[in-house]
Amino acid sequence: MQTTSTVAGTDTAAYLAAVACAERRALHSFFDQHVIEDEDIGYFTIDEADYGALPTTLIDRIVYTTPGRMDDEL
Repeated sequence: MQTTSTVAGTDTAAYLAAVACAERRALHSFFDQHVIEDEDIGYFTIDEADYGALPTTLIDRIVYTTPGRMDDEL
């Protein structure tokens, strides 16, 4: 689990809700889940597979990442 947060002075509850969403989604995904900080809407969670290669504009706004936890090598 990696955390790089710029939460100070922002909506902590929204950040924590987005982190919880990312953690839940990661349990059922092969892909990393990212929490993105947006000036207009706050925080949102994306699946790395939603966008293919993430554009730099999204990468620069990642404040939290959790790896996908599904394993297809059973």
